[in-house]
Amino acid sequence: MATLDELKSALRQKAAATSSLRQPLSEAQYRDGFDLLTRGPGWTTYQDFIIPRLAEVLQPLFAARIRVSVLEIGPGPRTVLGYLPRRLRRKIGTYTALEPNSLFATQLRGWIASSSSPTATSSSSSTLSKVGLAEEEESRLPCLESAPDIRHIPFVTQAMETERDGSTTTTTKTTTSGGLDDHDRKFDLVLFCHSLYGVHPKTAAVRRALEMLVDLPRDGLVVVFHRHPLDPVVDDDDGLVCHRTATFPTGVVSVPDADDDSDDDKAALDAFAAFVAGFTTADETTRAAWRGVCRDLGRRGRLYPAALVFAAPETMMAFTRAATTALPELAQAGVPLVLGHGNQPPSLRTVKNREARVCRPTAIARPTDVGGVQACVRWALRHGVGLTVVGGGHSGHCLRPGVVAVDMDAFDRVSVVADGPLVWAGAGCTTGDIVRAAMAAGLTVPLGARPSVGAGLVLQGGIGHLARGYGLACDAIVGAVVVSVASGEVLRVGRVPSQHLPVGAVQCEEEDDLLWALRGAGTNFGIVVGLALKACAAQTYAVRSWVVPLRNRSDDGRQKLHTFDKLVASVLPQTSSSDAYLYGSGNGDGLCLGVTLFETSAAGADNHHGSAHASVLAAVLGPETSVQRVDDIGVFETDMYMSGMHGGHGGGKTSSFKRCVFLKDIGEAPIADALVAAVATRPTPLCYLHLLHGGGAIRDVAADAAAFGSRDWDFACVVTGVWPRDQDGTEAARAAVGWVYRVMSELLPLTSSSSSGVYGADLGPDPRDAPLVVRAFGPNGVRLGRLKQSLDPRNVLAHACPLPRPPREPKLIVLVTGDHGAGKDYCADVWVSVLTNKGLSARAISISEATKREYAAATGAKLERLLRDRDCKEAHRPALTAFFQSQVQRQPRLPEEHFLHGVRNAAADTNVLLITGMRDEAPVSSLAHQVPRSGLLEVRVEASQETRRGGPSSKSDSTPSDHRPCLVFHNDTNGHEAVQDFAERYLVPFFHEDRQRLARMVRRIPNFPREGIEFRHVLDIAQRPGGLALCTSLLRSHFAGNWAEVEVVVGCEAGGFVYASALAGLVNVRLALVRQAGKLPPPTFSVERFSSHISSMAFRDTTQRIEIERDVIPRGAFVLVVDDVLATGQTLLAVLRLLDKAGVGAESVAVLVVAEFPFHQGRKLLRQHGFGRVSVQNLLVFGGA
Repeated sequence: MATLDELKSALRQKAAATSSLRQPLSEAQYRDGFDLLTRGPGWTTYQDFIIPRLAEVLQPLFAARIRVSVLEIGPGPRTVLGYLPRRLRRKIGTYTALEPNSLFATQLRGWIASSSSPTATSSSSSTLSKVGLAEEEESRLPCLESAPDIRHIPFVTQAMETERDGSTTTTTKTTTSGGLDDHDRKFDLVLFCHSLYGVHPKTAAVRRALEMLVDLPRDGLVVVFHRHPLDPVVDDDDGLVCHRTATFPTGVVSVPDADDDSDDDKAALDAFAAFVAGFTTADETTRAAWRGVCRDLGRRGRLYPAALVFAAPETMMAFTRAATTALPELAQAGVPLVLGHGNQPPSLRTVKNREARVCRPTAIARPTDVGGVQACVRWALRHGVGLTVVGGGHSGHCLRPGVVAVDMDAFDRVSVVADGPLVWAGAGCTTGDIVRAAMAAGLTVPLGARPSVGAGLVLQGGIGHLARGYGLACDAIVGAVVVSVASGEVLRVGRVPSQHLPVGAVQCEEEDDLLWALRGAGTNFGIVVGLALKACAAQTYAVRSWVVPLRNRSDDGRQKLHTFDKLVASVLPQTSSSDAYLYGSGNGDGLCLGVTLFETSAAGADNHHGSAHASVLAAVLGPETSVQRVDDIGVFETDMYMSGMHGGHGGGKTSSFKRCVFLKDIGEAPIADALVAAVATRPTPLCYLHLLHGGGAIRDVAADAAAFGSRDWDFACVVTGVWPRDQDGTEAARAAVGWVYRVMSELLPLTSSSSSGVYGADLGPDPRDAPLVVRAFGPNGVRLGRLKQSLDPRNVLAHACPLPRPPREPKLIVLVTGDHGAGKDYCADVWVSVLTNKGLSARAISISEATKREYAAATGAKLERLLRDRDCKEAHRPALTAFFQSQVQRQPRLPEEHFLHGVRNAAADTNVLLITGMRDEAPVSSLAHQVPRSGLLEVRVEASQETRRGGPSSKSDSTPSDHRPCLVFHNDTNGHEAVQDFAERYLVPFFHEDRQRLARMVRRIPNFPREGIEFRHVLDIAQRPGGLALCTSLLRSHFAGNWAEVEVVVGCEAGGFVYASALAGLVNVRLALVRQAGKLPPPTFSVERFSSHISSMAFRDTTQRIEIERDVIPRGAFVLVVDDVLATGQTLLAVLRLLDKAGVGAESVAVLVVAEFPFHQGRKLLRQHGFGRVSVQNLLVFGGA
């Protein structure tokens, strides 16, 4: 299947050969061609890539604006903005379009004004018009403040060229207005969706668009979508830096053609060919030749048998105003940069991967010390751009178009530390470098199977010939020095020898989590500068190889794989391993099975003589084709793909693409047959399968002990597509890549459910990797996704191996606690019913079920009776409690794990999750930071002894507590009414539209108060029309206490003043102010306050004193503290201490905050300092820092 670019070139060559007269496309001809490209599979590109990617990249910008101004260049008959989610479309306040085609301009005006209801769209035009957007009847851009400004003019800039009738013409107009006569007009968003085709240089258009962005704030965007396999926008050495990039390599377009030469087919092909070529011709001979070209290069697929299909990969690039100014700033920071020149990308000798080599990074930074790496990270955070990292250069994603790459080549130091023993390896070292240095000390490190791979392999797994005996390469990591991509700080993680610890390095606050993540997914969480690796004694290898032709592909292949698996591989000791290869024989049609046996012993030992396992293989496969005795370096050269297959793969003059799936029972019929069939259908003779032996020490590590969670497998099957290097970018290369993905999709259903299925090291941002990512990390995926949000919140390392996104957390989690017999499960079920009747998705689960299952498995108790039979549960309760307590002693985090397991397993669309069976003393303060995007409530159900199900003799099993639940429900009334009323009053209001409207008033401000922080401007609510009144009303209505008891409202400087004073006035209650020391007249009470989260970053202050007037609060009065934010809790802690000094104890205080950030564990701090009994409520909850 040819690409549209290849088709365009062929059509123009054919036209040149026939010397036909070229004619520019008329507006009608352009319309007809455009319509063909956006039909059928062409529309799929919009659905699967353009619309979702545009929504994703626009979300932060739109969230930070009340209204957004848009300029769209060449939108065609319909703006893609009209297909965005409703919440985004409603943000667009002004819309301007430059559309040179008058037919399109007319259609666009009518379409924007039309209803977005599916029934209101026209069926007579492009496929774009046939897709409904929303159920409600409203215009496509419903919140425009004025009529859309659609101008029938082109977008032109000085020195810009356009293609007309297939030739290049320099624009003579010297305006820099982009086609607008009001030169000073600025926009929040400039969008190119179809309009860069035929424009040269494209950077001129992008640069002019960047000049048209608003000056402040500087987060305005230019977004470009372009159909091209590489990076057509950055086509000069202009140094434009992308904010975000994405590709859609699987895009296709089709044109109807039943191959019967009907008039309809001719007309469609003529219109399509002219549109692709960029001009038309009246010469029938040329048009007929063009139809032939289309039929020769197009493919008829199963999905489109009456159409010709062409590849149409799509690229998205988003730029901010920093695109033109950021790179010089990085150079000024003293970081050496390598830039491209003309059409040549920056050179980088270490990049070996074809996927990466064809990319055009904006520049390559080559830091020479840790400070240089920090400068790169801080630069990226400041400008909101991403980075890639180059180590050994084997990753397909170490270079990306429009992105700056950080080359770690200077960090190539390897040293052996006797204490351990350990090997310290810089991030620029290769496997060969590390092994050579270790061997000099009589040691080695269990690394991968190629000497040229770098740290990326170690961080993402590393399957080598010592893995069965010593584990994966990532299992050897005991420490690291990492530059944080959240802050730019240098972090010490785990065990780092003092001589390798950079000056200024700090201990990572999330050290255990980061060290865990580095062992299997370590390219995602920071830029690793160096690694401390466990070493073992150097080894000697006896390597024996066999090559056997497969006479009957299926039967012979299955039989030999079965014998190899059962008689050899499954019985080898951990000191040995055996790999297999399936590949094509030299004559092209036959298949071969290659087997290599690696037997290890201590260096210097004589293991040259044959072993019993070698004898078994020889009996089945015949005599060895080679026998070698090598050391830890020599073993790299013995792999069959390096030396034995296809003459060493054409002397290395090949390109390849691979993905890896983990398998068990390779000799069984379904898997063996699939493996043989895969090689038999290879698109090029050089494609092959490599089966690397697993088990042993790999399996000995628990799946959750490291991020690399895929442990229970026998073989790692590397599916490798190979083609001659001179065919890069051709159909042969695309076919080989497609074969790899097809084989992976066929093998994945055959993998064991106990195995994660896929090796993550190869995966990247390609959409075809998305279903593989799901299988790459098993149960560790959710934890990794959350760590990514915490450790790389700005997604600086966006192009690393993708991680599963953590499931969307429920908006509200209700922990239903109380004594047994109080009716917790009953209340939870009733509350689910009330919430469901309100149109919300709600469910109740018991967190104690996990303990009951484990207890039943350990004791033989009947699980079904434990879960369903109350008498059985009561009989086992003492033993269950003792069992749980013993588990917690061994696993202190077990309650937290049970909680997270329950949240993860809740349905993705659950709005409210009610959890019973909680045993934590203060569950909200201890668990809120684990679900920072969810509201978390504890509702304690209390009942008198007579009401409780145990009858009058029942005694409370609760003990005096140092915390107060958020809400208390007294379950002493017969019937459902009281339980239902409680949900109506306290739970349903969490989902009131006013509350959602308030949340939308909180703007996001990036890089404030410093780079890398996304600030939530909670005080901005008061600056919005009606915002303060809405917030004050909600504070009054959502207060869970009794307003009649509140005697004083306390507000703390400065945010608390705004909301506390307004609320005090609304409820007619006395106001007391807490201010910085020295700002109130004496006499006062004062206490020390440690700096808050924002203050510590903005002002670097550590402590200050706050005070309150002595007589403003009557002693013993009930006080309500109102503040804008609860984050670390330092401010609130100081206020509570101040009130205590003024004679107001914790029992007489409640707290209301507008917004809470659970990530910072403010509630936990309050409890640790004796204020757990203070009731704390919030209106809004925000995740992140």
